[in-house]
Amino acid sequence: MSLDEHHYTLAVRWTGNLGGGTDTYRGYSRDHDVEIPGLPVLKGSADPTFHGDAGRYNPEQLLLAALSQCHMLSFLHVAVKHGVVVTGYEDSAEGVMRTNRDGSGQFESVTLKPRVTTAAPVAEPLLEELHREANAVCFIARSVNFPVRHETSAAAGPGAVDRGASAQAD
Repeated sequence: MSLDEHHYTLAVRWTGNLGGGTDTYRGYSRDHDVEIPGLPVLKGSADPTFHGDAGRYNPEQLLLAALSQCHMLSFLHVAVKHGVVVTGYEDSAEGVMRTNRDGSGQFESVTLKPRVTTAAPVAEPLLEELHREANAVCFIARSVNFPVRHETSAAAGPGAVDRGASAQAD
């Protein structure tokens, strides 16, 4: 049961009419602006595979970014709850999307690869638990219908060397 509702608004404005609208499949640009009040305009397009502009963000990248950001923010939250001091966090996320013969498609999986640096060494089982908890509370991961996996690594203190771990969460 939800205690609070949070509402989000934005506007998407197609800017790709090259004069003939959508008279032909290749006769228009996929460019658009994502406008969120009080923030810079996000320049969007389709993936280049789908006739988009590689110099603009595409929806697939933004979905991947949302999952990565949400996991990071959730991880930082659960780290505080467990008394783990995080001093650095980076992620190299990857997503797999399939297209179908009928032109539809869907994401099949996302793998997040967070590299966490902590002020002091943290036992690998605790780090794995923090990633599991973060996945369980991440609003975006809870909203998608495909697995979000994690290949984690960690280091402790300044100049620390990564030690790999792997936590799977679906």
